[in-house]
Amino acid sequence: MAFSRRLEANTVQKMIAIYCHEIHGTKGNNLCADCTKLLHYAENRIDKCFYGDDKPVCSKCQVHCYKPEMRHLIKEIMRYSGPKMMFRSPLLSIRYMYRKMFKSDIDNTCKSKKNS
Repeated sequence: MAFSRRLEANTVQKMIAIYCHEIHGTKGNNLCADCTKLLHYAENRIDKCFYGDDKPVCSKCQVHCYKPEMRHLIKEIMRYSGPKMMFRSPLLSIRYMYRKMFKSDIDNTCKSKKNS
């Protein structure tokens, strides 16, 4: 898996863990069954991303590859965990913000995909 996709997968994993530990009361590396299912689904979506190694952050993406139910869940988790990420995992947060601001140019990514 390319660095940008691995970074996105690590960020999603951390956000799901924060949510699951605080909302569902899990501890350590354990997640509840629903959060584990969502994590595997998210990792699969990231791995199979249309943009490949040029993957933008999901919030900037124009291709909605999540099923509506899963999309609703991941949005809820991101809304809850996002503000806590800066304190829980500052390096992942800074890298995410950098990628969102400077590396998620959808227009250029689409043009390069079409010319391939």
